[in-house]
Amino acid sequence: MKRLRALLCGAATAALATAGLTAFATDQAAGATADATALSNQWYAAAPYLMPNDNNPPNAGAIMDATGLKAFQLAFILAPNGGGCSPTWDGTSAVSSDTAVASVISGIRAKGGDVSVSIGGYGGTKLGQACSDAASTAAAYQQVITKYQLKAIDFDLEEPEYENTAAIAHEIGAAKILQQNNPGLYVSVTTAGTADGTGWFGKQMLLEAKAQGFTPNNFSIMPFDGGFNGAASQTSALTNFNSILQSTFGWDAATAYAHEGFSGMNGRSDTGEYFSQADFQTVLDFATGHHMDRFTFWSLNRDRQCTPVDNNGQTSGTCSSVAQSDWDFAKYSVKFAGVTPPTSPPPTTAPPTTAPPTGTCSATAWSATAVYTAGNLVSYAGHTWKAQWWTQNETPGTTGEWGVWKDQGAC
Repeated sequence: MKRLRALLCGAATAALATAGLTAFATDQAAGATADATALSNQWYAAAPYLMPNDNNPPNAGAIMDATGLKAFQLAFILAPNGGGCSPTWDGTSAVSSDTAVASVISGIRAKGGDVSVSIGGYGGTKLGQACSDAASTAAAYQQVITKYQLKAIDFDLEEPEYENTAAIAHEIGAAKILQQNNPGLYVSVTTAGTADGTGWFGKQMLLEAKAQGFTPNNFSIMPFDGGFNGAASQTSALTNFNSILQSTFGWDAATAYAHEGFSGMNGRSDTGEYFSQADFQTVLDFATGHHMDRFTFWSLNRDRQCTPVDNNGQTSGTCSSVAQSDWDFAKYSVKFAGVTPPTSPPPTTAPPTTAPPTGTCSATAWSATAVYTAGNLVSYAGHTWKAQWWTQNETPGTTGEWGVWKDQGAC
């Protein structure tokens, strides 16, 4: 999945000094984390993603005051860009010497909140790829848990790591070790979503978890950047994913929903899909009605209105490209946690319902008889598509294609 976070993860971490994060933590001792008082699992399950070092990070305390939000999913822990099996923020800032994120966490905890930390994501080298086995991978993640006194952690397993069988075995094995060695640790596993629930590699990841006897609090899918169109397509994918969980683990539907999660993208997605506040409400109703375990989204950095509202038809890491008041989408997470957020006036401008066109399609039209290999571009149904591996007669954007075609957006 072409996650927008990947486009900007490599931006200068000096952005931390902007947007109030430093001010938020100035009264905290450098590098210290306040004692963590565990929240209910419902809060960790509702924690939206926040990049504390990039994408114009917002003031976490202001979000808490405005919405009642108590939990944040901080992203991302990666292997060092220069190589090695040690945890860093975004591949550049060693956890062992970190003071900046630690200060943000202290500020959140001082206001009665807490954090989960997400490992992996779309960009960079993952520890499951860099470490030699599950035990060494777990040891690297244990450093993060110990340093920040974590009560929750998220394994974001997606492209390109989840195409690496050994890396996924390391990640799942590490998750199982951490679960055993940290009693009560809330563990979520997040992966790509497709119309039929998740693709081939997502299903292989589930089979690896089954083979290792590992069951997290939830397996969450990200139903966006895959030809989705509003809430109906997302709830359909969640229903299909529930069937996959049932068939993989031998669960009934209720048990599968109790181990299922949703991770959405607010506003305009990387591929030009739009998800409005109304879409979030519909998916929230589905999640609570089926007693799902998790409801989160990417990201709080984007939970504010662009100027102009539609950001000239572009996706941004720092605003949503739909009409909204600040932190509108965070309030759906608060509702999932069982709390009534404060009200705010509705936006005055209706969000766009379709992605603005970006020009004519320059790629050759897709052909059912042609053979395509990784990197080939085609045009189909007004979008440009990129092949992820060898394929023939697999229609871009249709159910059951295992993610072979990646949507590059409207053309």
